Amino acid sequence: MTSAITQVVLFLAILFILAFPLAGFMVKRMEAPLSAGEQRWFARLGMLGHNAQPNGDGRIHSEMNAKQYTIAIVVFNVLGLTALFGLQLVQGFLPLNPEQLGAPTWHSAFNTAVSFMTNTNWQSYAGESTMSYLSQMMGMSLQNFLSAATGIAVAFALIRGFTRKNASGVGNAWVDLWRCNIYILMPIAAIIALLLVSQGVIQTLSPSVTVTTLQGDSQSIALGPVASQEAIKLLGTNGGGFFNTNSAHPFENPTGFSNLIEMLAIFLIPAALCFCLGKMSGNLRQGIAILTAMTLMFIGFYWLTVSNELAGNPWLANQLSSFGPIEMNGNMEGKETRLGIIASSLFATVTTAASCGAVNAMHDSFTPLGGLGPMLQMQLGEVVFGGVGAGLYGMLIFAVLAVFVSGLMIGRTPEYLGKKIEPFDMKMVVLAMLAAPLMVLTGTALSVMTEAGQSGIFNPSAHGFSEVLYAYSSAANNNGSAFAGLGADSPFYNVMLGIAMLVGRFGVIIPVLALAGSLAKKPRLTVTSGTLPTTTPLFVGLLIGTVLLVGALTFIPALALGPIIEQIWMHL
Repeated sequence: MTSAITQVVLFLAILFILAFPLAGFMVKRMEAPLSAGEQRWFARLGMLGHNAQPNGDGRIHSEMNAKQYTIAIVVFNVLGLTALFGLQLVQGFLPLNPEQLGAPTWHSAFNTAVSFMTNTNWQSYAGESTMSYLSQMMGMSLQNFLSAATGIAVAFALIRGFTRKNASGVGNAWVDLWRCNIYILMPIAAIIALLLVSQGVIQTLSPSVTVTTLQGDSQSIALGPVASQEAIKLLGTNGGGFFNTNSAHPFENPTGFSNLIEMLAIFLIPAALCFCLGKMSGNLRQGIAILTAMTLMFIGFYWLTVSNELAGNPWLANQLSSFGPIEMNGNMEGKETRLGIIASSLFATVTTAASCGAVNAMHDSFTPLGGLGPMLQMQLGEVVFGGVGAGLYGMLIFAVLAVFVSGLMIGRTPEYLGKKIEPFDMKMVVLAMLAAPLMVLTGTALSVMTEAGQSGIFNPSAHGFSEVLYAYSSAANNNGSAFAGLGADSPFYNVMLGIAMLVGRFGVIIPVLALAGSLAKKPRLTVTSGTLPTTTPLFVGLLIGTVLLVGALTFIPALALGPIIEQIWMHL
C-alpha cells in the first residue's frame, strides 16, 4: 500500500506544478482582446455579430449573449456530427485506407459520430479493423479537438457569468473555440505526442505488417498514426483508442513513463481550469477550494479501487485453498503485467474521474467494489476533475446547490462569488443535474426489460446488470470507457447509447449557458459578515457532501443490484 500512496502523491504533485502556470497562460489567451488578424478573419466569416464594439485601444471585441452563444455551440457541434457520420459512410472510397476497410453499419456510424462529437468516445467497434487512417485522423482526431474546445469554451462562459457584473455578454463562441484549439489544445497535444513517440508509441501511415510468431504461425500486426490521436484523446479527455484495447495496447501505452504522461494529460486542463476560476474571480482561493474538493474525492475513490484490487478475490483464494496454503497477491485479471495493479488502479480512477474513457485495464475484471469506484465517479456527473471544461462547470453547479442549501438553513438569500442565486438560476441547476441520471436509469431499465437489450448481456445476474449500468453511466456522463462484456454493437444499444450521450452533453451545456447569462447580468455583491465563506474547509466539506449525497440518493439503489450485492456474494 505504501507504493500506492507514493504513486498518487507523486502524480498529484507533478499535476499541480504543471497546471498552475498553464492556467495563467489560458486566462491570458482566452481573455485577450481580438488581434488585428482575428478581427479581419472573423469579420470576413461573419462571426463577430452585429454588436461588435471597439475597445479603448481601438480593437474590436464582440460579445454574444447566452442565447447566441448556445446557438453557436449547438450549430458548431451538429455540423461536426454530420461531417463525421458522412465520412464514415464513404470511407471505403477515400484514400489513406491501406486495409481497404468498408463503411461501418449506419447505427455504428451514428453512435460513433455522436460519441466523438459529445466528447464521449464510446466505441462499439474495434478501431484498427473498422476505421481507415483517414477516418481516424480527419474524423476522430479532429473531433477530439473540437469537442474538447467546446467544453473549455462553455467553462469560460460560466466563469465570465460569475465574474462579470451588469453584463449582457458571456464571450464570443467562435473566438473561444478558435483560441481553445489554436493556443491551448494543439501546442500541448504536439508536445505530448512527441513525448509518447519517445516512449515507443507508433506514428506511421504504413499498412499492417505480417510476422511469424515463435510458434511458427503468421500474425498481422496493425499499425497507424497512433501518437497524434493518443495525445489529443487524453489531453481533451476524449478517450477513444486507435486500437480496440485502447491504452492497454503496447503501441498506445508501452511503458510506465508513458502511462504517467497519459494520466497527467487527462487531468492537466481540468486542474488548470480551477486555477483559471481563481484568477478570473480575483480570489485564487476560490479556485483552490474547488480543486481541493475534487482532489479529496479523487483520493477517496482511488483508495476504494486500489485497496480492493490489492486485496484480490477471496472466493478464488477459498477455491484454491484445497491445494494447500495460498497467499493472494491481488487481482491481476484484466491488467497488463508491464503496468501492474497499482498503476492500473490509478489509471482507472483518473480516466473515470475525468470524462476521458481511455483504459489501460479491463474494468469488467476488477473486483466488485474496485469497479464500483470508477462507475460511481461517472454517476456523480464526472465532477471529480471531470472532462475539459465539463468538470469545472459541473462542479460549479454543485457549488451553487451547496450555497442554496446553506442559505435555506440560515435563512439568507444564497450567494456565490458575489452573485445572488435566484429561482431561475436554481431551475437551470436542477435541469443540468437531472439530465444524465435520467438517461442512465431510464436506459438501464429499458435494456434489462426488453429482448433487444437482454440479447447483448452475456454475463448473468448482478455482473451483467453492472455492465449495463456502467455502459449508460459512461455514455450519459460522456466518459466513454466500457466495463466490457456487453454486446453493445447492435442497433438497440448504438441508438440508445447515442441518445444518452446527446442528452448527457447538451442537457447540461444548455442550462449551464443559460445560468451564465443570468449571472452575468447581475451586480457583484459586497462581501459582508453574513456572507457564507466559500473558500474555507467547511465549504469544501459541504461541497463534497452535496456531491456525494446527490449521487447516493440517485444511484445507490441501482448499485445495490450490481456491484454491492456481487461484493457480498464474493465473500459467501
